[in-house]
Amino acid sequence: MKSIDVHTHGIGGFDTRSSTVDDILKISEIHGALGVSEIVLSIYPAPIPNMRQQMELVRQAMERQAHAPCPNAGAARILGVHLEGPFLNPSQCGALDPAFFIDPEERAFRELVDGLEGMIKIVTVAPERPAAPEFIRKATELGIIVSMGHSNATYAEAEAGFRAGARGITHLFNCMRAFHHREPGLAGFGLSNGEIYVEFIGDPFHLHIGAIELIVKAKKPDRIILVSDSVRETKTRGDGRIVDASGRLQGGSMALVESARRLVGLGFEESAVTNTISVNPHQYLMLNS
Repeated sequence: MKSIDVHTHGIGGFDTRSSTVDDILKISEIHGALGVSEIVLSIYPAPIPNMRQQMELVRQAMERQAHAPCPNAGAARILGVHLEGPFLNPSQCGALDPAFFIDPEERAFRELVDGLEGMIKIVTVAPERPAAPEFIRKATELGIIVSMGHSNATYAEAEAGFRAGARGITHLFNCMRAFHHREPGLAGFGLSNGEIYVEFIGDPFHLHIGAIELIVKAKKPDRIILVSDSVRETKTRGDGRIVDASGRLQGGSMALVESARRLVGLGFEESAVTNTISVNPHQYLMLNS
């Protein structure tokens, strides 16, 4: 059965901010060696020309894979990109640089995606930003899945994003308004809405096991997606938390299959965990196809 990581920036010393196609292909090789079949590469927020350069490298890597004599021999197949920004809320930046966050205006969006629409699988947006509902509708019309995240949205703002066409939530609980009984926010909406997909990071550091249990109990089993959110510093063995000088988490510490094994070892049902890295992400990526 295929395993699909829809949220990875890099791994083993490489990430999507590279300047060479070979480095992008190295990411896919490392993931493949760790049991991952397919990946969607996450692009960091940056000036739009820089983000386009990063997407172009991924496009070239995908082309190289498609024309290789032995395509995907041992490497994870690159399916496209996930734009984790720049249409995010600076108050919930997490490890991303808020200096490059902008409003989701049509001009900026067109400048970012023009000519590359076919390879963009997912875009994360904070639904409370000005003009976000219209942005979500336009992105969805282009066949791009909109995920809500890095957001201070209220429950009502999250619901408006969903009504506009958003169908995912990026790493649930992380980089969003905390749940409150009088204002559940984006996290509360993700747990209570039966149709929206939610990502979660399954390493030992991003979520308490009780939070993972809450996701499993609250959500339909087919709406849960395990992701690595791995970064350049993620080691192949997943040893130790990845933080900056202030102690802020910088990305997931485990590759996808390793995270799944960890959850099974903690007592989560194996078939359900397997679906979070195979059937569920496949169905998610097929939403607008």
